[in-house]
Amino acid sequence: MKTKILLFLTLGILIGTSARAQQIEWKTIEQAAKTDTKSNTKLYFIDFYTSWCGWCKKMDRETFTDPTVALILNKYYIPVKFNAEGNSEFYWKGDKYNNVATAPGNRPNTHSFAKKVLGAKMGFPSFGLFKTDQSQLTVIQGYQSANDLVVILWYFASGDNKRYNFEKYQLIFDKEIRPSMNAKLASE
Repeated sequence: MKTKILLFLTLGILIGTSARAQQIEWKTIEQAAKTDTKSNTKLYFIDFYTSWCGWCKKMDRETFTDPTVALILNKYYIPVKFNAEGNSEFYWKGDKYNNVATAPGNRPNTHSFAKKVLGAKMGFPSFGLFKTDQSQLTVIQGYQSANDLVVILWYFASGDNKRYNFEKYQLIFDKEIRPSMNAKLASE
């Protein structure tokens, strides 16, 4: 009897440890930009952040460490960390993007890619979701808890965005969607 209890406890610890060990496999924008869009089957998730953004850091600590968030991002998306004030130069969907250097002591300029994607609603954190061909799907702005981000990520990854409006989806997610999502994620 004690052996069975010990076995179940050990198994539970191992399963819990492996779930917590799931980490997001972040790519750079340069890596994502070079993805072969003809054979790509994943959506793109781009985390627009800045070094001074407290909410961005909170998401790194709390939201992006969630095992379900990490599993969905790794399985269904090409997850990208993008410094919205960085100096990277790349092509995205045939257009060149870069950032001009700032004078010493001045606040960095916002990267041209962040300006293009976020438009007039410049705020951080922000997240760009893109189709497999790198065309823009939507922008999500502001801090997202792990639970809220799971709903958003699964809405697009599952294709449910073609069946439901988002407001209805949020209402039915826990009872109707989450059980099948969990089953699918557990079987993969």
